[in-house]
Amino acid sequence: MADIKIAGVMRAGAYSPNHIGNDAAIFNAAADQLRKRGCEVVVYSEQQFNDSDIREEVILNMCREQESISKLISLEDRGRLVINSGHGIQNCTRERMTRILLANGIPYPDSLMVNTNEDVRGALREAGFTSCWIKRGDFHAMHKEDVSYCRHIEEAQDVLHEYFYRGIKRAVINRHLVGDLVKFYGVSGQPFFHWFYPYDEGHSKYGYEAVNGKSQGIPFDADALHATCQRAAEIMDVRIYGGDCIIAADGSFQIIDFNDWPSFAPCRAEGSVAIAKCVLKAIREWKKN
Repeated sequence: MADIKIAGVMRAGAYSPNHIGNDAAIFNAAADQLRKRGCEVVVYSEQQFNDSDIREEVILNMCREQESISKLISLEDRGRLVINSGHGIQNCTRERMTRILLANGIPYPDSLMVNTNEDVRGALREAGFTSCWIKRGDFHAMHKEDVSYCRHIEEAQDVLHEYFYRGIKRAVINRHLVGDLVKFYGVSGQPFFHWFYPYDEGHSKYGYEAVNGKSQGIPFDADALHATCQRAAEIMDVRIYGGDCIIAADGSFQIIDFNDWPSFAPCRAEGSVAIAKCVLKAIREWKKN
Protein backbone atom coordinates (compact mmCIF):
# COMPACT_ATOMS: atom_id res chain seq x y z
CA MET A 1 0.00 0.00 0.00
CA ALA A 2 3.05 2.26 -0.16
CA ASP A 3 1.75 3.86 -3.34
CA ILE A 4 -1.53 4.90 -1.70
CA LYS A 5 -1.90 8.57 -0.86
CA ILE A 6 -4.84 9.47 1.33
CA ALA A 7 -6.30 12.88 2.07
CA GLY A 8 -7.41 12.95 5.69
CA VAL A 9 -9.94 15.67 6.47
CA MET A 10 -10.55 16.53 10.12
CA ARG A 11 -13.88 17.71 11.54
CA ALA A 12 -14.43 21.43 12.13
CA GLY A 13 -14.63 22.22 15.83
CA ALA A 14 -18.17 23.58 15.62
CA TYR A 15 -19.37 20.07 14.74
CA SER A 16 -17.61 18.38 17.67
CA PRO A 17 -19.68 19.74 20.58
CA ASN A 18 -17.86 18.88 23.82
CA HIS A 19 -15.78 16.31 21.92
CA ILE A 20 -13.20 18.31 19.90
CA GLY A 21 -10.27 16.52 21.54
CA ASN A 22 -11.85 13.07 21.25
CA ASP A 23 -12.75 13.51 17.58
CA ALA A 24 -9.22 14.69 16.76
CA ALA A 25 -7.74 11.79 18.74
CA ILE A 26 -9.59 9.02 16.88
CA PHE A 27 -8.87 10.68 13.53
CA ASN A 28 -5.15 10.94 14.27
CA ALA A 29 -5.06 7.39 15.62
CA ALA A 30 -6.68 6.04 12.44
CA ALA A 31 -4.26 8.05 10.28
CA ASP A 32 -1.32 6.65 12.27
CA GLN A 33 -2.59 3.09 11.78
CA LEU A 34 -2.77 3.68 8.03
CA ARG A 35 0.78 5.09 8.01
CA LYS A 36 1.99 1.99 9.88
CA ARG A 37 0.52 -0.05 7.05
CA GLY A 38 2.46 1.89 4.42
CA CYS A 39 0.00 4.59 3.38
CA GLU A 40 0.81 8.27 3.06
CA VAL A 41 -1.83 10.38 4.82
CA VAL A 42 -1.94 14.13 4.21
CA VAL A 43 -4.10 15.89 6.80
CA TYR A 44 -6.37 18.84 6.00
CA SER A 45 -8.76 20.87 8.09
CA GLU A 46 -12.29 21.17 6.69
CA GLN A 47 -11.51 24.74 5.66
CA GLN A 48 -8.31 23.69 3.88
CA PHE A 49 -10.22 20.90 2.16
CA ASN A 50 -12.86 23.33 0.92
CA ASP A 51 -10.27 25.88 -0.22
CA SER A 52 -7.91 23.42 -1.94
CA ASP A 53 -7.83 21.34 -5.09
CA ILE A 54 -7.40 17.95 -3.41
CA ARG A 55 -5.25 15.63 -5.55
CA GLU A 56 -5.43 12.46 -3.47
CA GLU A 57 -7.68 9.76 -4.94
CA VAL A 58 -8.70 8.42 -1.51
CA ILE A 59 -10.34 10.72 1.03
CA LEU A 60 -10.82 9.68 4.66
CA ASN A 61 -12.89 12.30 6.40
CA MET A 62 -14.89 13.40 9.44
CA CYS A 63 -16.58 16.27 7.58
CA ARG A 64 -19.84 17.83 8.74
CA GLU A 65 -19.98 21.26 7.07
CA GLN A 66 -22.48 21.43 4.21
CA GLU A 67 -19.86 22.86 1.85
CA SER A 68 -17.54 19.96 2.66
CA ILE A 69 -20.28 17.37 2.20
CA SER A 70 -21.21 18.80 -1.20
CA LYS A 71 -17.57 18.64 -2.28
CA LEU A 72 -17.22 15.06 -1.02
CA ILE A 73 -20.29 14.02 -3.01
CA SER A 74 -18.95 15.70 -6.14
CA LEU A 75 -15.55 14.01 -5.80
CA GLU A 76 -17.14 10.64 -5.07
CA ASP A 77 -19.46 10.92 -8.05
CA ARG A 78 -16.37 11.59 -10.20
CA GLY A 79 -14.70 8.37 -9.07
CA ARG A 80 -12.78 9.18 -5.89
CA LEU A 81 -12.98 6.78 -2.95
CA VAL A 82 -14.56 8.72 -0.06
CA ILE A 83 -14.88 7.30 3.48
CA ASN A 84 -17.33 8.10 4.98
CA SER A 85 -19.32 8.81 1.85
CA GLY A 86 -20.73 12.32 1.56
CA HIS A 87 -24.05 10.70 0.73
CA GLY A 88 -23.82 8.71 3.96
CA ILE A 89 -22.99 11.77 6.05
CA GLN A 90 -26.08 13.47 4.64
CA ASN A 91 -28.13 10.39 5.48
CA CYS A 92 -27.18 10.79 9.15
CA THR A 93 -28.97 14.13 9.44
CA ARG A 94 -31.98 13.53 11.67
CA GLU A 95 -34.96 13.54 9.32
CA ARG A 96 -33.21 11.56 6.59
CA MET A 97 -31.95 9.05 9.15
CA THR A 98 -35.43 8.62 10.59
CA ARG A 99 -37.03 8.06 7.19
CA ILE A 100 -34.33 5.61 6.04
CA LEU A 101 -34.25 3.50 9.21
CA LEU A 102 -38.03 3.27 9.50
CA ALA A 103 -38.45 2.46 5.80
CA ASN A 104 -35.96 -0.40 6.07
CA GLY A 105 -37.34 -2.02 9.20
CA ILE A 106 -34.53 -1.03 11.55
CA PRO A 107 -35.95 -0.94 15.12
CA TYR A 108 -36.46 2.77 15.81
CA PRO A 109 -38.91 4.73 18.01
CA ASP A 110 -42.31 5.91 16.78
CA SER A 111 -41.66 9.33 15.27
CA LEU A 112 -43.31 12.39 13.79
CA MET A 113 -41.54 14.61 11.25
CA VAL A 114 -42.97 18.10 11.40
CA ASN A 115 -42.59 21.75 10.53
CA THR A 116 -41.58 23.72 13.61
CA ASN A 117 -44.39 26.26 13.13
CA GLU A 118 -47.08 23.55 13.38
CA ASP A 119 -49.45 22.88 16.24
CA VAL A 120 -48.55 19.24 16.91
CA ARG A 121 -50.54 18.64 20.10
CA GLY A 122 -53.35 16.80 18.34
CA ALA A 123 -50.95 14.62 16.37
CA LEU A 124 -48.99 13.77 19.52
CA ARG A 125 -52.18 12.79 21.37
CA GLU A 126 -53.38 10.71 18.42
CA ALA A 127 -50.02 8.92 18.28
CA GLY A 128 -50.19 8.23 22.02
CA PHE A 129 -47.10 10.28 22.86
CA THR A 130 -46.57 11.68 26.36
CA SER A 131 -42.91 12.29 27.10
CA CYS A 132 -40.86 12.67 23.93
CA TRP A 133 -37.68 14.01 22.36
CA ILE A 134 -37.57 16.86 19.86
CA LYS A 135 -34.52 16.99 17.60
CA ARG A 136 -33.62 19.36 14.79
CA GLY A 137 -34.42 17.61 11.55
CA ASP A 138 -32.38 19.47 8.98
CA PHE A 139 -28.83 18.80 10.12
CA HIS A 140 -26.53 17.29 12.74
CA ALA A 141 -26.89 18.57 16.30
CA MET A 142 -24.44 21.39 16.98
CA HIS A 143 -25.75 22.67 20.33
CA LYS A 144 -27.41 21.20 23.39
CA GLU A 145 -30.59 23.04 22.36
CA ASP A 146 -30.77 21.00 19.13
CA VAL A 147 -32.02 18.02 21.18
CA SER A 148 -34.75 18.52 23.79
CA TYR A 149 -36.46 16.15 26.23
CA CYS A 150 -40.10 17.07 26.82
CA ARG A 151 -42.09 15.65 29.74
CA HIS A 152 -45.54 16.28 28.27
CA ILE A 153 -47.34 17.46 25.15
CA GLU A 154 -47.70 21.13 26.09
CA GLU A 155 -43.97 21.37 26.78
CA ALA A 156 -43.28 19.73 23.43
CA GLN A 157 -45.37 22.35 21.66
CA ASP A 158 -43.50 25.18 23.38
CA VAL A 159 -40.10 23.67 22.60
CA LEU A 160 -41.04 23.12 18.95
CA HIS A 161 -41.88 26.80 18.57
CA GLU A 162 -38.56 27.72 20.18
CA TYR A 163 -36.91 25.77 17.37
CA PHE A 164 -38.92 27.80 14.87
CA TYR A 165 -37.80 31.09 16.41
CA ARG A 166 -34.19 29.89 16.19
CA GLY A 167 -34.60 29.44 12.43
CA ILE A 168 -34.87 25.64 12.44
CA LYS A 169 -37.68 24.73 10.05
CA ARG A 170 -37.96 20.95 10.49
CA ALA A 171 -37.89 18.68 13.53
CA VAL A 172 -38.23 15.02 14.39
CA ILE A 173 -40.26 14.06 17.46
CA ASN A 174 -39.36 10.63 18.90
CA ARG A 175 -41.40 8.79 21.48
CA HIS A 176 -39.41 8.55 24.74
CA LEU A 177 -38.36 4.97 25.46
CA VAL A 178 -37.90 3.59 28.96
CA GLY A 179 -34.94 1.26 29.49
CA ASP A 180 -31.16 1.05 29.52
CA LEU A 181 -29.32 3.56 27.34
CA VAL A 182 -26.49 1.87 25.43
CA LYS A 183 -23.90 3.63 23.27
CA PHE A 184 -22.13 1.70 20.52
CA TYR A 185 -19.31 2.06 18.00
CA GLY A 186 -18.68 -0.07 14.93
CA VAL A 187 -16.89 -0.31 11.60
CA SER A 188 -18.67 -1.80 8.60
CA GLY A 189 -17.35 -5.18 7.48
CA GLN A 190 -15.16 -5.59 10.58
CA PRO A 191 -15.67 -7.80 13.64
CA PHE A 192 -14.98 -4.82 15.91
CA PHE A 193 -18.03 -3.65 17.87
CA HIS A 194 -17.95 -1.87 21.23
CA TRP A 195 -20.92 -1.05 23.44
CA PHE A 196 -21.24 0.37 26.95
CA TYR A 197 -23.56 2.24 29.32
CA PRO A 198 -22.66 5.95 28.92
CA TYR A 199 -24.39 7.15 32.09
CA ASP A 200 -22.55 4.60 34.22
CA GLU A 201 -19.21 5.50 32.61
CA GLY A 202 -19.71 9.27 32.87
CA HIS A 203 -19.56 9.62 29.07
CA SER A 204 -21.71 12.52 27.92
CA LYS A 205 -22.09 15.11 25.19
CA TYR A 206 -25.06 17.13 26.44
CA GLY A 207 -25.95 15.46 29.74
CA TYR A 208 -29.18 13.88 28.47
CA GLU A 209 -27.99 10.42 29.55
CA ALA A 210 -29.41 11.30 32.98
CA VAL A 211 -32.98 11.08 31.62
CA ASN A 212 -32.80 7.28 31.40
CA GLY A 213 -30.40 7.18 34.35
CA LYS A 214 -28.24 4.39 35.69
CA SER A 215 -28.49 1.16 33.76
CA GLN A 216 -30.32 -1.84 35.17
CA GLY A 217 -28.13 -4.27 33.25
CA ILE A 218 -31.07 -5.68 31.30
CA PRO A 219 -29.82 -8.74 29.37
CA PHE A 220 -29.86 -8.36 25.58
CA ASP A 221 -28.36 -10.00 22.51
CA ALA A 222 -25.23 -7.97 21.71
CA ASP A 223 -24.60 -10.00 18.54
CA ALA A 224 -28.08 -9.14 17.28
CA LEU A 225 -27.43 -5.46 18.04
CA HIS A 226 -24.14 -5.64 16.12
CA ALA A 227 -25.85 -7.30 13.15
CA THR A 228 -28.60 -4.67 13.15
CA CYS A 229 -26.04 -1.86 13.29
CA GLN A 230 -24.05 -3.38 10.43
CA ARG A 231 -27.24 -3.55 8.36
CA ALA A 232 -28.07 0.05 9.25
CA ALA A 233 -24.55 1.12 8.24
CA GLU A 234 -24.97 -0.51 4.83
CA ILE A 235 -28.39 1.08 4.32
CA MET A 236 -27.13 4.48 5.45
CA ASP A 237 -23.89 4.18 3.39
CA VAL A 238 -21.68 4.83 6.43
CA ARG A 239 -18.64 2.62 7.04
CA ILE A 240 -17.45 4.18 10.31
CA TYR A 241 -20.38 4.61 12.65
CA GLY A 242 -21.73 4.84 16.17
CA GLY A 243 -24.92 5.67 17.95
CA ASP A 244 -27.28 4.98 20.82
CA CYS A 245 -30.05 2.53 21.53
CA ILE A 246 -32.50 1.74 24.31
CA ILE A 247 -32.76 -1.76 25.75
CA ALA A 248 -36.35 -2.45 26.87
CA ALA A 249 -37.30 -4.60 29.85
CA ASP A 250 -37.81 -7.63 27.59
CA GLY A 251 -34.31 -7.30 26.08
CA SER A 252 -35.48 -5.88 22.75
CA PHE A 253 -33.70 -2.77 21.46
CA GLN A 254 -34.43 0.28 19.35
CA ILE A 255 -31.78 2.51 17.83
CA ILE A 256 -32.39 6.15 18.75
CA ASP A 257 -29.36 7.71 17.05
CA PHE A 258 -26.95 6.66 14.29
CA ASN A 259 -23.91 8.81 13.52
CA ASP A 260 -21.15 9.04 10.94
CA TRP A 261 -17.76 8.58 12.63
CA PRO A 262 -18.24 9.54 16.29
CA SER A 263 -15.45 9.83 18.89
CA PHE A 264 -14.76 6.15 19.74
CA ALA A 265 -13.45 7.62 23.02
CA PRO A 266 -13.69 4.46 25.19
CA CYS A 267 -12.23 2.18 22.51
CA ARG A 268 -9.88 4.37 20.47
CA ALA A 269 -7.00 1.89 20.16
CA GLU A 270 -9.15 -0.98 18.90
CA GLY A 271 -11.38 1.31 16.85
CA SER A 272 -8.51 2.96 14.99
CA VAL A 273 -7.14 -0.44 13.94
CA ALA A 274 -10.58 -1.50 12.67
CA ILE A 275 -10.95 1.78 10.76
CA ALA A 276 -7.55 1.33 9.09
CA LYS A 277 -8.42 -2.25 8.09
CA CYS A 278 -11.76 -1.08 6.70
CA VAL A 279 -10.08 1.65 4.64
CA LEU A 280 -7.47 -0.73 3.23
CA LYS A 281 -10.14 -3.28 2.32
CA ALA A 282 -12.16 -0.56 0.59
CA ILE A 283 -9.08 0.59 -1.33
CA ARG A 284 -8.39 -2.95 -2.57
CA GLU A 285 -11.99 -3.35 -3.74
CA TRP A 286 -12.00 0.12 -5.33
CA LYS A 287 -8.79 -0.60 -7.26
CA LYS A 288 -10.35 -3.72 -8.80
CA ASN A 289 -13.15 -1.66 -10.38
